[in-house]
Amino acid sequence: MKNYLWNMFANINNGQMARKSVILESKKNICESFLKVLWDEGFISGYRTFALNDKKIEVFLKYTRTGKPAINSLKCLSKPGQRLYYSAKQIWKLDSSKTFIIFSTNQGLKTINQCKKDKLGGEPLAIIN
Repeated sequence: MKNYLWNMFANINNGQMARKSVILESKKNICESFLKVLWDEGFISGYRTFALNDKKIEVFLKYTRTGKPAINSLKCLSKPGQRLYYSAKQIWKLDSSKTFIIFSTNQGLKTINQCKKDKLGGEPLAIIN
């Protein structure tokens, strides 16, 4: 199994440390749904399918007015060798005011607040500060 999502995490972190405005990613369904969540929550400026190649996605990184990245850190919580799962009750115990967590549920990728609202559990993929 190829870990496209974990490669995308590393590319976003490296792109923001290098102050790039655009990075290229492989076009996979899981990557597109993750980018949709990031865009909906305001962590990236946008994304689109690369015009010259349908297998690539352009990701437009977002920075604050002072030049700091919108995503300070993007870390993987659940890894291929050590999977984590949280029930709906366990998700309520997590503090969502300081960090932003994206979960993989049976209804697709959802934020921690959406999981609490829908009373869903799942696998935490990434934590964003």
